[in-house]
Amino acid sequence: MTNQSPDRILRIKSVLDRTGLCRSTLYRKIENGSFPRQVKLSTRCAGWREAEIEQWLRNPMFYDVHEQAS
Repeated sequence: MTNQSPDRILRIKSVLDRTGLCRSTLYRKIENGSFPRQVKLSTRCAGWREAEIEQWLRNPMFYDVHEQAS
């Protein structure tokens, strides 16, 4: 039996804070397939699986040139 914690659902503010993306960039990346899609929680509520966001953050092939510049 694995000792994994359940996957949390992150709301938009947490996703934006963790990724450093602005809202429009996040949705543009979702549209072109380079960012995980959100999970619909209710009629007007959505979130992202924390594990998918962490996986995106670890994968440098999805980073933009603008994201790499610091």
